[in-house]
Amino acid sequence: MAASDIASDRSPVRMGLVGGGPGSFIGPVHAMAARLDGRIQLVAGAFSRDAGRSREAAIGYGVAPERGYPSLDAMLAAEAQREDGIEFITIATPNAHHAVAAKAAIAAGVAVMSDKPMTATLDEAREIVALLKDNPVPFGLTYTYSGYPLVREMRARIAGGAIGTLRKLVVEYNQGWLAGDANGKQAEWRVDPRTAGLGGCIADIGVHAFQLAEFVTGTRVAQINADLGAVVPGRVLDDDCQMFLRFTGGARGLLMASQVMTGEGNDLAIRVYGDKGGMRWSQETPNQLTLLKAEGGMEIVRAGDPSLGTAAQASSRLPGGHPEGLLEALANLYTDFAGHLRGAEETLVPSAAEGLRGMALIATAVAASRDNAGWVNLAV
Repeated sequence: MAASDIASDRSPVRMGLVGGGPGSFIGPVHAMAARLDGRIQLVAGAFSRDAGRSREAAIGYGVAPERGYPSLDAMLAAEAQREDGIEFITIATPNAHHAVAAKAAIAAGVAVMSDKPMTATLDEAREIVALLKDNPVPFGLTYTYSGYPLVREMRARIAGGAIGTLRKLVVEYNQGWLAGDANGKQAEWRVDPRTAGLGGCIADIGVHAFQLAEFVTGTRVAQINADLGAVVPGRVLDDDCQMFLRFTGGARGLLMASQVMTGEGNDLAIRVYGDKGGMRWSQETPNQLTLLKAEGGMEIVRAGDPSLGTAAQASSRLPGGHPEGLLEALANLYTDFAGHLRGAEETLVPSAAEGLRGMALIATAVAASRDNAGWVNLAV
């Protein structure tokens, strides 16, 4: 098939879901988002290690029951024999299973979309990046908030010089749902190092804040000074963290992430300041971007405004004033990924390189905080 034919091919991309069995929260979210724009079709899954539960889940997703497999290996083997077999997998499991699934898919030549963080350990992330060099299948990560239209607008305007030289960044991700006992499946695996990996809060939501900071500014964090802690008695992994940041180029920053801020919901917010102005955006009011002017005053930019740039316009589905949220932002990543699999060269889907940086942040922050090391380099 010619390159032009590939690029114009808009047939649905066939997806296999790893995880997302009965009782899963994030699996159905991925499935809904992936199918929202009609560019992806969920056709198979290794939904559960129990064959009966996997078939049950398949029926619930509208997938043929025989394509609900008891393992990823079984799915990869069976789907490889079909003309209509899967073209990529989505990994929607606890962190400890990410690397095994990703490596199996890469070895089979199947593209990967993985929930974040990319792996449970930094060494596993490095292994995946090395495997991709030898077998370069498309690989994406669902850092969902980079899919919001106004986050993409923020990125484009900063790149265009709207705030001038970057000086200061503050990013916060505040939750309260783990302020008490970690009850229930979704809470329990996140506080258990056997399933969550090296980090708790830093790995669950801190990496979202970190990726957002680098995504909107186009600048890398060079050094961190981290303070992580387990606030709830008896907890092993961190549930609260804050760190100072130093960016390449000299800008300073602050990252705060917590899951013990009682009463908070999903308060992710970012503020960025340069010598010519500033910008503010919050995930709980995602359809509004505030521009701060050096001479005083502010401007409110809304999702759907005709003044938005190409990336933001392409990421919007509704006229201004109609709210779009998390599912739509995640759907933007999936639609971008589908386009990439069908030949589009440009994509804003977070890559394995960004996943590796996230894992480097987790490992570096955990070690530096434990050792009370102060300022340390963030080396990937």
